[in-house]
Amino acid sequence: MQRELFIGVMSGTSLDGIDAVLVSFDESSHSTMLLAWREYEFPDQLLTELRTVVEQPDKAEPGQLDALDHELGHLYAKVINDLLAETGTKANEIAAIGCHGQTVDHQPNANRPFSLQLGEGAIIAAETGITTVNDFRSADIALGGQGAPLAPAFHAWAFKSKDPVAIVNIGGIANITVLTADDPVLGYDTGPGNTLLDLWSRQERHIDFDENGQWGATGQCDSKLLKILRGDPYLAQTPPKSTGRELFNLHWLNNRLAEYGHGIAAEDVQATLTEFTAATIADAVQNHGSRHVWVCGGGAKNSFLMSRIAALLENVPVQSTDAAGIPADWVEAIAFAWLASARIAEIPAGMPSVTGATAAALLGKIHTPAT
Repeated sequence: MQRELFIGVMSGTSLDGIDAVLVSFDESSHSTMLLAWREYEFPDQLLTELRTVVEQPDKAEPGQLDALDHELGHLYAKVINDLLAETGTKANEIAAIGCHGQTVDHQPNANRPFSLQLGEGAIIAAETGITTVNDFRSADIALGGQGAPLAPAFHAWAFKSKDPVAIVNIGGIANITVLTADDPVLGYDTGPGNTLLDLWSRQERHIDFDENGQWGATGQCDSKLLKILRGDPYLAQTPPKSTGRELFNLHWLNNRLAEYGHGIAAEDVQATLTEFTAATIADAVQNHGSRHVWVCGGGAKNSFLMSRIAALLENVPVQSTDAAGIPADWVEAIAFAWLASARIAEIPAGMPSVTGATAAALLGKIHTPAT
């Protein structure tokens, strides 16, 4: 019997582009068939606007978020239609689209908790002719949860192991999923992933990211600065917890550099930031006794960062999820295709053990095309 096809679309906190995948899932073997994958860049003007509303929300103009919500909906629809055209796939062959949307504000612990992702699902459904699922976080938040991270449900489905293992996604923010044979799934944001590395590179070199960690590898980790960075109260909080660029941003970093109190070479800051990301990830892995670590997300391509994680974990194998059969670049987009499949099947994918919600929610709002 032919398996259903799903599309997953993901653009993360690093704002490094839009990932789109065409996949199918085999429930009997918990396996994923990745049929096509593409990465698309944000148009320059849109990227500038998104950076403004994420990094300097006080400078957002009235109505700008609504306009961006619609503009992203049109862009996601174009990305999906291009993927269909490039692969010769018809819209009526796709069971559903899972679109995460672009997070611009994540405040699950506010007096009025919310998490805001842009990318109007009704526009995507209308312009692709495909049932679209988006807004995956609000149902969990309504039940008292963090609404994040969302990928652990898919990680548990795809990577379940008898031995304690950890799945670490290193996007703009890093998150961990802890899997054991018998215990409930755990997962939370460990702290910054690539976001501080990217922001510092952009500020100091006018280059959007530190490719392969080559710049950071030329510097030396400064123990005093590392101690200051590791003193942030978020890191001492017990899960469930989640964070974002609302906390770990350039303003946060510059405040810590001011606390440091004297000059430090830019490359030494980058090396220290790399160690900071590696150390917070290694701490989380060690806290849960994981015996193997699978890494996905853009950080898996940073060999300097990967080497530091491996060095801190000593005898715990640290590998890209490529070695487990799911390419590291596409795990998160695949996860949202899988979450869409769960929503269409009315299977609760919310994980109270991860988010702290009072119950497992059906995640995502469904938008059906007019025809």
